[in-house]
Amino acid sequence: MPPPNFFTKKSHLILIALIIFSLIPLLDLFHLGLPLTHDGKEHVQRIASYFLSLSDGNIIPRWAGNLNWGYGHPVFIFFYPLPYYLGSLFHYLGLTYINSTKIVFGLSYLLSGIFMYLWMKELFGEWAGYVSGLIYIYTPYRFVDIYVRGALGESLAFAWPPLVCYFFIKLTQKFEWRYITGASISMALLVLSHNALSLMFFIAIIGYVAYLIFISKTKITYAKNFFLSILIAFMISAFFWLPALMEAKYTLRDIVTNNSIEGFENICRLIWSNWSYGGSGSFSVQLGILQWFFILAAPIVIWIYKKKNEKIWILLSIMLGIFFISILMILPISKPLYLIIPLIKDFQFAWRFLSLAIFIPPIIAGATIALLKKNYIFTFVVLLTILCLSLNRYYWKANNFFIQDDWTYLGPQETSTNDTGESSPIWSIRRMEEFPKSSIEIIEGDAEIITNSRNSTEHIYNINAKTDSKILENTLYFPGWTITVDGKFIIPEFQNQQYRGLMTFNVTKGEHIVKIIFTETRLRLISDIISIIGLIVVFSMLVMDSYQRLRYYK
Repeated sequence: MPPPNFFTKKSHLILIALIIFSLIPLLDLFHLGLPLTHDGKEHVQRIASYFLSLSDGNIIPRWAGNLNWGYGHPVFIFFYPLPYYLGSLFHYLGLTYINSTKIVFGLSYLLSGIFMYLWMKELFGEWAGYVSGLIYIYTPYRFVDIYVRGALGESLAFAWPPLVCYFFIKLTQKFEWRYITGASISMALLVLSHNALSLMFFIAIIGYVAYLIFISKTKITYAKNFFLSILIAFMISAFFWLPALMEAKYTLRDIVTNNSIEGFENICRLIWSNWSYGGSGSFSVQLGILQWFFILAAPIVIWIYKKKNEKIWILLSIMLGIFFISILMILPISKPLYLIIPLIKDFQFAWRFLSLAIFIPPIIAGATIALLKKNYIFTFVVLLTILCLSLNRYYWKANNFFIQDDWTYLGPQETSTNDTGESSPIWSIRRMEEFPKSSIEIIEGDAEIITNSRNSTEHIYNINAKTDSKILENTLYFPGWTITVDGKFIIPEFQNQQYRGLMTFNVTKGEHIVKIIFTETRLRLISDIISIIGLIVVFSMLVMDSYQRLRYYK
């Protein structure tokens, strides 16, 4: 008997409708060039630098060799790698750097709606999943990320939380290794998408898992499965978060972020704020009219579910509590908390908690749809779709576009790699201000230098020193850089006030082969090994799952 046609199944048709409506706000991404945003150009530069590092044989790029005016920068140790891996993949497939960046933005938006649909469909049904997906993507702040701020990591981070929750609810229905694997990989992708947002979204994920444990008949078993999933997720992503956490002490992060929390907003701007392409304090931070509608309806929805003796009211109550906490963290009244709790101090901007806040209304919306009589659902869904389109129609527009050819990203870039310089080495300055005269210079003595080979992480020179000489390598020092002269390791000087943060070293009279190579430190190597073990565990679980399913069908 032939399988049913994909387009005849109701859930598939609803999903297709959601995808179609997801594509409408992305039309400006099909325009020639990249939308002109706060950070968009920097992300293109980072993707280009990431791709160059990958091309140099670095499986895990950590050093941006052509950024920071060509002096290099450890930005990839501290900034989420997943958007740049994806951007590099699309460039490898033949897309320009700008188009690769736009693809990542578009996929982030599209996948977030699809994954929210999958999760809410399991909880409340197909139409509820559709409405939840729609409310999740048709939120003004989502368009701020794409068309105003150009926040690539934040946009990508929105995709994974509903997918994590989807796998966890599947795990309550039936234990299968693939669900633990799916949850683990999804959480790892969240961690690799954005530092701050992954911490925020884990609040909602933990709240959801707590609810699932509470209603589960096998609480201890489910709790073990959850902790196993999160352990594997942190193992897979250890190559990034462990060095980022432990090596921050070598950067200006604590100095830059100390007592510098900003971006607090008043409640009026969260309810309504004019659309703007300006910076923090100017662009819109409104939650959205429909989002506020469902939040205001939440107490009634919770009361109805409780009256019907359906435990879903507990989940809705938890999520509503998380919503109000996230809103509170945006208001000036919460400023003392940022100063007391070091972890959230690193978020820098209080309005970032809006990302967590907009995760909650889609859940309430799905629960609301599930309460409607079947005769009214379709009418209500059509009305909501029209409202989503009409209320947000002015927000998914680019202010302007910029166009650059790929060759412009091959050489040194005039960029500080990030806004505040918090990931710059502590022995350096926040950002360089001009290109170096050359990649390597003689600052004392008399010598001739021939560049043998040079890429992002390996510089090899032939030096013929006619006298004892001091050499300046115009590359920022960071742990991992090593210098060998004729095969012997020497200790570079990087605190010379005249060449602050740059590497200098001495060579004696004669001919020498000098190799300056960026390597994995012991910490990074351990982190890499932990990630490899995590991937082996995931592969083993998938093999076990395939074996169990094969036995079942036999």
